[in-house]
Amino acid sequence: MKQSFDESKPIFLQIKDRIEDQIVNDQLKEGDQVPSTTQLVNFYKVNHLTVAKGINLLADAGIIFKKRGVGMFVAEGAKKKLLQKRKDEFADEYVLPMIQEADKLGITEEEMKAIIKQVKGRDPYDA
Repeated sequence: MKQSFDESKPIFLQIKDRIEDQIVNDQLKEGDQVPSTTQLVNFYKVNHLTVAKGINLLADAGIIFKKRGVGMFVAEGAKKKLLQKRKDEFADEYVLPMIQEADKLGITEEEMKAIIKQVKGRDPYDA
């Protein structure tokens, strides 16, 4: 069965993101072995070079490391590093534009906090 991918983003980045998600969600912990490139190729039914490109990005970022002749493993501190990276991206992609729009609308910090509490308390299926 071929796993579905989002056509708006390169597959190698989606594979990288899925492995990162497994680390953040504790499906892969520090020191755990990451599925081999061959396993990922067979699972996703994609080209070997596509998988290797995603894996290499993780290795270059210090999220995983290679033990020669054994495989790839989750590096120490990988989850912490990924969480910080995602928090920084969250601030840049969501919080900054929200603050800019709030400033345009004259929404105060106190009003923003109240709005966030109100929205956070909603049933996510009622949105």
